Amino acid sequence: MGLTIAPLPVPRSGAALRAAFLEAVVLAGHVLLYPSGVREERREGGEGRAGDRAGAGQLPPVLLLHGFTDNRSVFVLLRRALGAGGLRRVETYNYSPLTLDLRVTARHLARRVEELCERSGQDRVDLVGHSLGGLVGRYYVQRLGGDARVRTLVTLGTPHGGTRVAPFMDAHPLVRQMRPDSPVMAELRAPAPGCRTRCVAFWSEFDALMAPTGTARIDHPDLDATNVEVTGIGHLALPVHPAVITAVRRALDGPVRDAEGAGVAEGAVRKLRTAGTEGEGMVV
Repeated sequence: MGLTIAPLPVPRSGAALRAAFLEAVVLAGHVLLYPSGVREERREGGEGRAGDRAGAGQLPPVLLLHGFTDNRSVFVLLRRALGAGGLRRVETYNYSPLTLDLRVTARHLARRVEELCERSGQDRVDLVGHSLGGLVGRYYVQRLGGDARVRTLVTLGTPHGGTRVAPFMDAHPLVRQMRPDSPVMAELRAPAPGCRTRCVAFWSEFDALMAPTGTARIDHPDLDATNVEVTGIGHLALPVHPAVITAVRRALDGPVRDAEGAGVAEGAVRKLRTAGTEGEGMVV
Protein backbone atom coordinates (compact mmCIF):
# COMPACT_ATOMS: atom_id res chain seq x y z
CA MET A 1 0.00 0.00 0.00
CA GLY A 2 1.34 3.43 -0.90
CA LEU A 3 1.24 6.73 0.93
CA THR A 4 -0.61 9.52 -0.83
CA ILE A 5 0.07 13.10 0.18
CA ALA A 6 -2.37 15.54 -1.41
CA PRO A 7 -2.21 18.98 0.25
CA LEU A 8 -4.16 22.12 -0.57
CA PRO A 9 -2.64 24.52 -3.10
CA VAL A 10 -0.46 27.33 -1.73
CA PRO A 11 1.21 30.09 -3.81
CA ARG A 12 4.94 29.53 -4.33
CA SER A 13 5.84 32.67 -2.35
CA GLY A 14 3.78 31.42 0.56
CA ALA A 15 5.42 28.00 0.34
CA ALA A 16 8.86 29.62 0.47
CA LEU A 17 7.94 31.62 3.57
CA ARG A 18 6.53 28.51 5.20
CA ALA A 19 9.66 26.55 4.39
CA ALA A 20 11.86 29.29 5.86
CA PHE A 21 9.78 29.40 9.04
CA LEU A 22 9.96 25.62 9.37
CA GLU A 23 13.75 25.76 8.94
CA ALA A 24 13.97 28.24 11.82
CA VAL A 25 11.81 26.03 14.05
CA VAL A 26 13.84 22.93 13.22
CA LEU A 27 17.10 24.78 13.85
CA ALA A 28 15.92 25.95 17.26
CA GLY A 29 14.89 22.44 18.23
CA HIS A 30 18.13 20.97 16.95
CA VAL A 31 20.22 23.42 18.97
CA LEU A 32 18.47 22.15 22.08
CA LEU A 33 19.01 18.49 21.15
CA TYR A 34 22.58 18.84 19.87
CA PRO A 35 24.32 18.22 23.23
CA SER A 36 22.49 14.90 23.58
CA GLY A 37 24.16 13.58 20.43
CA VAL A 38 27.76 14.55 21.09
CA ARG A 39 28.74 11.24 22.64
CA GLU A 40 28.80 8.03 20.60
CA GLU A 41 25.75 5.87 21.25
CA ARG A 42 25.99 2.60 23.13
CA ARG A 43 25.96 -0.16 20.56
CA GLU A 44 23.57 -3.05 20.89
CA GLY A 45 24.93 -6.52 21.45
CA GLY A 46 24.37 -9.23 18.88
CA GLU A 47 24.71 -12.91 18.29
CA GLY A 48 27.06 -12.45 15.31
CA ARG A 49 27.05 -15.19 12.71
CA ALA A 50 25.52 -17.62 15.15
CA GLY A 51 22.32 -15.55 14.95
CA ASP A 52 21.90 -15.72 11.20
CA ARG A 53 18.90 -18.01 11.24
CA ALA A 54 17.20 -16.08 14.04
CA GLY A 55 17.50 -12.81 12.12
CA ALA A 56 16.77 -14.22 8.68
CA GLY A 57 13.29 -12.67 8.57
CA GLN A 58 14.45 -9.21 9.54
CA LEU A 59 15.29 -6.32 7.25
CA PRO A 60 18.94 -5.28 6.92
CA PRO A 61 20.20 -3.02 9.72
CA VAL A 62 20.28 0.72 9.04
CA LEU A 63 23.19 3.03 9.76
CA LEU A 64 22.45 6.78 9.90
CA LEU A 65 25.13 9.29 8.86
CA HIS A 66 24.84 12.93 9.94
CA GLY A 67 26.04 16.02 8.08
CA PHE A 68 28.82 18.60 8.36
CA THR A 69 29.53 19.67 12.02
CA ASP A 70 26.38 17.82 13.09
CA ASN A 71 25.82 14.69 15.18
CA ARG A 72 23.37 11.83 15.68
CA SER A 73 20.79 14.05 17.43
CA VAL A 74 19.50 15.11 14.00
CA PHE A 75 18.05 11.61 13.56
CA VAL A 76 15.92 11.37 16.72
CA LEU A 77 12.61 11.17 14.82
CA LEU A 78 13.87 9.23 11.81
CA ARG A 79 15.54 6.61 13.96
CA ARG A 80 12.39 6.06 15.99
CA ALA A 81 10.29 5.63 12.84
CA LEU A 82 12.70 3.24 11.13
CA GLY A 83 13.02 1.08 14.24
CA ALA A 84 9.27 0.85 14.89
CA GLY A 85 8.04 -2.71 15.15
CA GLY A 86 11.47 -4.15 15.77
CA LEU A 87 11.90 -5.35 12.18
CA ARG A 88 15.28 -3.68 11.73
CA ARG A 89 18.19 -2.62 13.85
CA VAL A 90 18.89 1.12 13.56
CA GLU A 91 22.17 2.70 14.63
CA THR A 92 23.95 6.00 14.11
CA TYR A 93 27.55 6.74 13.22
CA ASN A 94 29.07 9.86 14.80
CA TYR A 95 32.14 10.81 12.85
CA SER A 96 34.44 13.46 14.30
CA PRO A 97 33.49 17.15 13.83
CA LEU A 98 37.23 17.70 13.29
CA THR A 99 37.20 15.55 10.14
CA LEU A 100 39.15 17.15 7.31
CA ASP A 101 38.80 14.51 4.57
CA LEU A 102 35.57 12.71 3.72
CA ARG A 103 37.59 9.91 2.11
CA VAL A 104 39.15 9.10 5.47
CA THR A 105 35.71 9.16 7.08
CA ALA A 106 34.45 6.79 4.35
CA ARG A 107 37.22 4.33 5.24
CA HIS A 108 36.20 4.55 8.91
CA LEU A 109 32.61 3.96 7.80
CA ALA A 110 33.74 0.79 6.01
CA ARG A 111 35.06 -0.61 9.29
CA ARG A 112 31.88 0.44 11.10
CA VAL A 113 29.74 -1.37 8.52
CA GLU A 114 31.80 -4.56 8.86
CA GLU A 115 31.39 -4.41 12.62
CA LEU A 116 27.62 -3.88 12.31
CA CYS A 117 27.29 -6.85 9.94
CA GLU A 118 29.21 -9.02 12.40
CA ARG A 119 27.04 -8.02 15.36
CA SER A 120 23.73 -8.24 13.50
CA GLY A 121 24.43 -11.47 11.64
CA GLN A 122 23.44 -9.77 8.36
CA ASP A 123 25.48 -9.66 5.16
CA ARG A 124 24.21 -6.27 3.98
CA VAL A 125 23.10 -2.98 5.51
CA ASP A 126 21.18 0.13 4.46
CA LEU A 127 22.70 3.60 4.79
CA VAL A 128 20.81 6.88 5.26
CA GLY A 129 22.88 10.03 5.05
CA HIS A 130 21.93 13.66 5.57
CA SER A 131 23.93 16.29 3.67
CA LEU A 132 27.66 15.44 3.90
CA GLY A 133 26.76 12.07 5.45
CA GLY A 134 25.19 11.02 2.17
CA LEU A 135 28.37 11.95 0.31
CA VAL A 136 30.47 9.88 2.73
CA GLY A 137 28.12 6.94 2.17
CA ARG A 138 28.25 7.29 -1.60
CA TYR A 139 32.05 7.48 -1.63
CA TYR A 140 32.19 4.27 0.40
CA VAL A 141 29.73 2.53 -1.93
CA GLN A 142 31.19 3.77 -5.20
CA ARG A 143 34.92 4.04 -4.54
CA LEU A 144 35.73 1.64 -1.69
CA GLY A 145 33.75 -1.44 -2.69
CA GLY A 146 30.94 -0.73 -0.26
CA ASP A 147 28.33 -1.87 -2.78
CA ALA A 148 29.13 -5.41 -1.63
CA ARG A 149 27.77 -4.50 1.81
CA VAL A 150 25.21 -1.74 1.18
CA ARG A 151 21.84 -2.79 -0.20
CA THR A 152 20.28 0.70 -0.31
CA LEU A 153 21.78 4.16 0.08
CA VAL A 154 19.31 6.94 0.87
CA THR A 155 20.56 10.53 0.82
CA LEU A 156 18.80 13.64 2.11
CA GLY A 157 19.98 16.99 0.77
CA THR A 158 23.40 15.68 -0.29
CA PRO A 159 25.52 17.72 -2.76
CA HIS A 160 26.14 14.88 -5.21
CA GLY A 161 27.21 17.30 -7.92
CA GLY A 162 28.97 19.67 -5.54
CA THR A 163 27.65 22.95 -4.12
CA ARG A 164 28.87 26.52 -4.56
CA VAL A 165 27.14 27.88 -1.46
CA ALA A 166 29.16 29.87 1.14
CA PRO A 167 32.36 30.57 -0.83
CA PHE A 168 33.81 32.25 2.28
CA MET A 169 34.13 28.79 3.88
CA ASP A 170 36.61 27.46 1.32
CA ALA A 171 39.34 27.54 3.95
CA HIS A 172 37.86 24.31 5.36
CA PRO A 173 39.14 21.19 3.52
CA LEU A 174 35.77 19.42 3.74
CA VAL A 175 34.00 22.38 2.17
CA ARG A 176 36.53 22.41 -0.66
CA GLN A 177 35.83 18.71 -1.24
CA MET A 178 32.15 19.56 -1.74
CA ARG A 179 32.86 22.03 -4.55
CA PRO A 180 31.86 20.87 -8.06
CA ASP A 181 35.44 20.99 -9.36
CA SER A 182 37.06 19.13 -6.45
CA PRO A 183 39.04 15.87 -6.88
CA VAL A 184 36.44 14.06 -4.76
CA MET A 185 33.64 15.09 -7.12
CA ALA A 186 35.78 13.99 -10.05
CA GLU A 187 36.15 10.56 -8.42
CA LEU A 188 32.38 10.29 -7.99
CA ARG A 189 31.82 11.22 -11.63
CA ALA A 190 34.16 8.42 -12.72
CA PRO A 191 32.68 5.17 -14.12
CA ALA A 192 31.30 2.72 -11.55
CA PRO A 193 30.31 -0.35 -13.61
CA GLY A 194 28.47 -3.10 -11.79
CA CYS A 195 27.63 -1.08 -8.68
CA ARG A 196 25.15 -3.24 -6.73
CA THR A 197 23.70 -0.60 -4.39
CA ARG A 198 20.30 0.95 -5.04
CA CYS A 199 20.36 4.72 -4.44
CA VAL A 200 17.47 7.02 -3.52
CA ALA A 201 18.24 10.75 -3.36
CA PHE A 202 15.77 13.17 -1.75
CA TRP A 203 16.28 16.80 -2.73
CA SER A 204 14.30 19.96 -2.03
CA GLU A 205 13.56 23.02 -4.14
CA PHE A 206 14.02 25.16 -1.02
CA ASP A 207 17.32 23.67 0.11
CA ALA A 208 19.42 26.81 0.61
CA LEU A 209 22.67 24.86 0.99
CA MET A 210 22.46 23.33 -2.47
CA ALA A 211 23.66 25.66 -5.24
CA PRO A 212 22.30 24.91 -7.73
CA THR A 213 19.32 23.21 -6.06
CA GLY A 214 19.35 20.19 -8.37
CA THR A 215 22.88 19.26 -7.31
CA ALA A 216 21.35 17.03 -4.64
CA ARG A 217 20.21 14.63 -7.38
CA ILE A 218 22.27 11.61 -8.40
CA ASP A 219 23.00 11.75 -12.12
CA HIS A 220 25.37 8.91 -12.94
CA PRO A 221 24.90 6.41 -15.78
CA ASP A 222 26.27 3.47 -13.81
CA LEU A 223 24.19 3.91 -10.66
CA ASP A 224 20.72 2.51 -10.00
CA ALA A 225 19.38 5.83 -8.73
CA THR A 226 15.94 7.29 -8.06
CA ASN A 227 15.70 11.04 -7.40
CA VAL A 228 12.78 12.26 -5.31
CA GLU A 229 12.01 15.97 -5.31
CA VAL A 230 10.56 17.15 -2.00
CA THR A 231 8.51 20.33 -2.20
CA GLY A 232 7.86 22.87 0.52
CA ILE A 233 10.71 22.25 2.99
CA GLY A 234 14.38 23.16 3.37
CA HIS A 235 17.67 21.45 4.17
CA LEU A 236 17.31 21.05 7.94
CA ALA A 237 13.75 19.75 7.73
CA LEU A 238 14.58 16.85 5.42
CA PRO A 239 15.50 14.32 8.16
CA VAL A 240 12.65 15.34 10.48
CA HIS A 241 9.61 16.02 8.28
CA PRO A 242 6.94 13.29 8.68
CA ALA A 243 6.35 12.95 4.93
CA VAL A 244 10.04 12.46 4.21
CA ILE A 245 10.47 10.04 7.12
CA THR A 246 7.59 7.93 5.80
CA ALA A 247 9.05 7.99 2.29
CA VAL A 248 12.49 6.95 3.57
CA ARG A 249 10.98 4.06 5.50
CA ARG A 250 9.12 2.88 2.42
CA ALA A 251 12.24 3.25 0.28
CA LEU A 252 14.06 0.91 2.66
CA ASP A 253 11.14 -1.51 2.70
CA GLY A 254 11.31 -1.81 -1.08
CA PRO A 255 11.61 0.16 -4.34
CA VAL A 256 9.90 3.56 -4.55
CA ARG A 257 6.68 3.04 -6.50
CA ASP A 258 4.51 5.16 -8.72
CA ALA A 259 0.78 5.67 -8.33
CA GLU A 260 -0.03 2.50 -10.28
CA GLY A 261 2.15 0.42 -7.99
CA ALA A 262 4.89 -0.19 -10.55
CA GLY A 263 8.49 -0.02 -9.48
CA VAL A 264 10.27 3.19 -10.38
CA ALA A 265 12.84 2.60 -13.11
CA GLU A 266 16.52 3.36 -12.82
CA GLY A 267 17.28 7.06 -13.20
CA ALA A 268 13.65 7.99 -12.51
CA VAL A 269 12.56 11.25 -10.90
CA ARG A 270 9.59 11.47 -8.58
CA LYS A 271 8.06 14.29 -6.55
CA LEU A 272 7.06 14.17 -2.89
CA ARG A 273 4.73 16.98 -1.89
CA THR A 274 4.54 17.98 1.77
CA ALA A 275 1.59 19.64 3.46
CA GLY A 276 0.98 23.14 2.21
CA THR A 277 2.41 22.75 -1.30
CA GLU A 278 0.39 22.87 -4.45
CA GLY A 279 -0.43 19.99 -6.73
CA GLU A 280 -1.29 16.34 -6.35
CA GLY A 281 0.35 14.00 -3.94
CA MET A 282 2.80 11.24 -4.70
CA VAL A 283 2.54 7.57 -3.86
CA VAL A 284 5.68 6.22 -2.22
